[in-house]
Amino acid sequence: MAKKKMGLEDLGGMVFSTNSDFVPDGEQEQEQETPSPHAQNLEAHFSSKGRGGKTVTVIKGFEGREEDLISLGKDLKKKCGVGGSVKDGEIIIQGDVREKVMQLLKEQGYRVKRVGG
Repeated sequence: MAKKKMGLEDLGGMVFSTNSDFVPDGEQEQEQETPSPHAQNLEAHFSSKGRGGKTVTVIKGFEGREEDLISLGKDLKKKCGVGGSVKDGEIIIQGDVREKVMQLLKEQGYRVKRVGG
């Protein structure tokens, strides 16, 4: 019987490299640039669903880097004097401060649309 030649399938699909700069094909992400505020269309939502009756203002539609979104969220929370978080590409601000948030965003050059109630 002839010996079977080993292939990548026999190694479990793993490939080892000694190159410290090697990045597999599927893991190369291009750094997304954040468009200017004038090129962004944001939506200001009011919500209380799934939050135990607590009201929040949700800003959706931001395009760009995660760091810029976090920075914008932090700035809005500080200027409104309330808490909140940034999750799944949305800025969540505690309370119904939609009008104040919309005014702050417009002052920074963003186009903001009021959505819902």
